[in-house]
Amino acid sequence: MTRRKFVTELKRIFESSQEAVIYYLTQEIKFLAAHLARRPNPASSEKIALARAAKAVDPAYLEKTFNLFTPATLYRWHRELIRQKWDYSKRRKYPGRPRISPDLEDLIVKLALENPNDGYKTLQGRLKILGFKTNVETIQNVLKRNGISPSPVRNNQLTWNDFLEIHWDQLTATDFLTWEVLTPFGLVSYYILFFIRLKDRKVHVAGITVHPNEDWMKQIARNLTTADGCLRPGQILIHDRGGQYCPAFKRILEEAGVKPIAIPPRSPNLNAYAERWVKSVKEQCLKRLIITSEKMLRKALKEYVAYYHQERCHQGIGNIIPFPRTEDNIGSKKGEIVRKSRLGRLLNYYHREQNPEFTRTKPPKMAS
Repeated sequence: MTRRKFVTELKRIFESSQEAVIYYLTQEIKFLAAHLARRPNPASSEKIALARAAKAVDPAYLEKTFNLFTPATLYRWHRELIRQKWDYSKRRKYPGRPRISPDLEDLIVKLALENPNDGYKTLQGRLKILGFKTNVETIQNVLKRNGISPSPVRNNQLTWNDFLEIHWDQLTATDFLTWEVLTPFGLVSYYILFFIRLKDRKVHVAGITVHPNEDWMKQIARNLTTADGCLRPGQILIHDRGGQYCPAFKRILEEAGVKPIAIPPRSPNLNAYAERWVKSVKEQCLKRLIITSEKMLRKALKEYVAYYHQERCHQGIGNIIPFPRTEDNIGSKKGEIVRKSRLGRLLNYYHREQNPEFTRTKPPKMAS
C-alpha cells in the first residue's frame, strides 16, 4: 500500500468515527430536547458563546445536525454580537438643552404643590427671587414629567386636609357629652357642652346642665360671644344636627359673626376632633370615677381639662403639650424627675424640676 492510499484510508476511518460520535451526540440532544419541561432561555453570555461556535462550523454541516436552536437563530445572535461591537449610541449627544438639576426640579414640584393657584409664569417669578433662572417651557415640562396638572386644574383639586390647613385658625368644633351621675334619687343624666379649637386642641367646657333647653342654649351663646368668650367673629363652628342647637342659638352666633355649620346626618367622622375628646375624657377620667354629684363632676372635668392642656402629650400635633408651663423644664435632661398627680393619682404627669440643685426632703416625723 502506497503512502497516499494509507493517508486516505486513515482519513476515511477518522471521519467515519467522528461522524459516528456526532451522530450519537445528536441523538442524545434529541432525547434531552424531547424531555425538556420548557423552552430554554439562554443568558446573554451563553448566546455569545453559541453564536461564535456556530459561526466556525460549515453551514451545510450545521444544517444536517440537530440543534437546540436553528441555524437562523444562531446566525441572528452572531449579527447582534457584531452590531453591539459597532454601537456608539451611548456616545451620541442629543440635541437641545441639557436637563436641569434634580434639586431644581424638586423645588419646582414643591412650589407647585404648595401653591395651587400659581401658574407657570408665577412659578418662574418665585424661582427668580430664589436665585434660579429658568423659563416657562422648562417649568411646564417638569410639571408634566411629575404628573402635576396646570394651575386651573390644581386649584379645583383641593383636598379636605388642605382645606383644614387653610382654615385652621377659624375652625372650632362643639359637641355634647352625657354622663350619668349617681344621686340619692337614682342616676341623673347630665349634659356637658364643650368647644374645642382644632388648631391647638384648646377645650372650653361651656356648661353643665340636666335640661339643655332653648333658654339655656341662648345664654351659652351669649357667653361664648362676649369679650371673654372662646368664639370670635370670622370663626366657623362645626356641630352635629342635635336638637339642642336650636335656631335661636344659631341666630345669636351669626349676629356675632360666627358661622355655624351642621355636619351631615350619621357622620360623626366629620366632627372627629370633638368625638375624640369625648373618648379621651371618658376613658381617662370619668369611667374611672364614681361621680355622685354635680359638684364632683365639675371638679373632675376641671382637673382633666387642666391635665389635657398643660400635662398631656397630643399625638395629633406632633406629640407635644399644647400649653406647657415654663417651670416644668420640658425637654431638659437635668434636674430631678418629679411626678404630679390629679384626682388622687388618676392622672399622672412627669417632668423635671427647673433647679437641679434642689432636692426634696421628707418632712420630719412627729413625736408620739
